[in-house]
Amino acid sequence: MNDVVLLGMDLMAGVLAQDEPRQTGPDFGKASPVGLIVLLLLLVAVFFLVWSMNRHLRRLPKSFDKDDAADGGVDPGG
Repeated sequence: MNDVVLLGMDLMAGVLAQDEPRQTGPDFGKASPVGLIVLLLLLVAVFFLVWSMNRHLRRLPKSFDKDDAADGGVDPGG
């Protein structure tokens, strides 16, 4: 077990002690317009999912007790 830990620490020290910088271009780390479009599409999708879920929740009965079904409550099957 100690050999595995020592090997892992050796690998981590080798990665952290690299002298040469990685090959990154002048645009490294900058967001692209595609990222903005993807983010906006995800936000629109979440909005429509919440909107649809609220519509479905409004159709549910206030309670699922047996007494409400006998009084002519909303039929959950249809």
